[in-house]
Amino acid sequence: MTGQVSRPLTETPPHRPPEINKSSDDLTLMMDIASVSNKYDFKDLETWALNTIHECVNCRLPQILAPDPPTHAYSFSPAAAVSHETRSTDTTIRSTEELTKLIRLAQLCNHEPLLTTMISHLKQLMNSSVQYACLAMTLADELNIRTLRGLAYLEVMQKTIVVKRTKTDLQLKAMTTQLSSTALDAVPFVPELPTDTLVEGTVGQEGHLGISRAQQLRLLTGYYRLTGTWERLRLMPPHFEHASSCGATWHQHGCTQSWVEFWKEKTRIDAVLALGLADVVGRLKQVHKEYDRWGSAPYMHHDCRHVARKAIVEIIKKIEDGLSDFFSEGGGEDEW
Repeated sequence: MTGQVSRPLTETPPHRPPEINKSSDDLTLMMDIASVSNKYDFKDLETWALNTIHECVNCRLPQILAPDPPTHAYSFSPAAAVSHETRSTDTTIRSTEELTKLIRLAQLCNHEPLLTTMISHLKQLMNSSVQYACLAMTLADELNIRTLRGLAYLEVMQKTIVVKRTKTDLQLKAMTTQLSSTALDAVPFVPELPTDTLVEGTVGQEGHLGISRAQQLRLLTGYYRLTGTWERLRLMPPHFEHASSCGATWHQHGCTQSWVEFWKEKTRIDAVLALGLADVVGRLKQVHKEYDRWGSAPYMHHDCRHVARKAIVEIIKKIEDGLSDFFSEGGGEDEW
């Protein structure tokens, strides 16, 4: 244990913490105290340090989470390779290192408020930079953070080139110009690993992302499972139980037919097809918007319309909750 870290543990009683400010040095010191307290089971001191870190983080989030730092700032360091004595002079890189350390520390100490805060803001940053998504993907794999893994992998899959398209793929696509947009998107490509060597977490000139082979396999597996799920959903709308009033005063067959016709029509509109074939949640949300705009539906009972709307919401939530499973080795498509 270094003198810098051990001194606060031996000189500072847990009930009288020292006054600190929100500087980076103080935050780093609190992280050291929390880590060592966890190691030696000083629970009171660990809790105080983590709560203090959480307070500091809430005040310093704009500094810790740079909105769009340069690509070189995202170099991912394994947990064992991070040294307390190594301090980068580059503010952006230092902020990214702090973000990584804070998430690891919150997971190590099982501090849910801090972990939830950091994951929530990392999710927001993934939308602005694919490197943040790659960082989130790697951290989710390392720490087994289920709530982060699915979103991170989906973001990386949608914004980068995981495999190169080959001449064979381009020829197949040219031969399908007379097919529908859905069929065109579904034309399989022949995978070919990028020939250029990229550092993990960086993006090459052609848009290829430097990731591990295991991550690449999970991305391809997720793409296959998500596209298969959409194909099944597109062909068969979510099932719902007709309202009791529908059976008494309405023709249930006509009610069901109206629902099926709506689903088949709206899953083929341009706003849906413009989204990626694997963006199942995005496509379902677009269908949900169309349903709200539907207005009066002939042959569909009013009460059944509310039940059908709820069925769309439930299937969206089910896929969102299980998104991580699409990118897991042992996962599989559910019968949605």
